[in-house]
Amino acid sequence: VWAMAELIKNPRVQQKAQEEVDSVVGFERVMTEADFSGLPYLQCVAKEALRLHPPTPLMLPHRANANVKVGGYDIPKGSNVHVNVWAVARDPAAWKNPLEFRPERFLEEDVDMKGHDFRLLPFGAGRRVCPGAQLGINLVTSMLGHLLHHFCWTPPEGVKPEEIDMSENPG
Repeated sequence: VWAMAELIKNPRVQQKAQEEVDSVVGFERVMTEADFSGLPYLQCVAKEALRLHPPTPLMLPHRANANVKVGGYDIPKGSNVHVNVWAVARDPAAWKNPLEFRPERFLEEDVDMKGHDFRLLPFGAGRRVCPGAQLGINLVTSMLGHLLHHFCWTPPEGVKPEEIDMSENPG
């Protein structure tokens, strides 16, 4: 839902992704997972949607196995550590214009979504990384690709794309 809302708010991105899907898949068949490698922009759209709107805002708790210092804070051995994935994704020290929905950022630099690049952790990291991370990435990419291949989304009548409220509510 967040990805669709971002694409409605950003019609240029939606059009670019649709043009890519249409040129690779055509109009005589349906997109398959085999097409993903030829759809780099669509993959970037999925990454950007998962960056700005991670499935869960906090990772599962991790336990410090040694005394460490993180960002000037002392973390004693045995402490539970909660990583705020939502905040990391919006950190200006990690991302240029972090609140802007800009899939092109992933064309400019390769950012891993499998827990190796700590700026993008929609599926966690370390030993507790989601075992279905690749499936999740593929499902988001597939869903977006299929919907973009068959539909053009627009805001409700009388609403400009830039007026769409993207604020999040807890709960």
